[in-house]
Amino acid sequence: MTAISSIRNLGPATEAAFVRAGIRTAEELRQLGADAAYAKLLEAGERPHFIGYYVLVMALQDRPWNACKGEEKAALRVRFDAIKAGHFDDGLSRIEAELDALGVGRRR
Repeated sequence: MTAISSIRNLGPATEAAFVRAGIRTAEELRQLGADAAYAKLLEAGERPHFIGYYVLVMALQDRPWNACKGEEKAALRVRFDAIKAGHFDDGLSRIEAELDALGVGRRR
């Protein structure tokens, strides 16, 4: 089994986030694909960030993160917005942020 951080563009912080979401290896991540894996991140409480999403897409294609441009980037934005709409609860996230500020939130 290969570490997630062995994939181009993905470092230790990204790997830790995926592990929290239940994705522990590069093989699992590749099998899920970018959209399903990103949805799992959001469901695990990660805040949505478009750059993080397209970096993941580029990583799974073994491309530099900054290779995403123009029409391809616009199409990924549409996919990102759909994933975010289906898997991110902004209201719950705000509550968690307040609890974190008080020191009683969920440990990540």
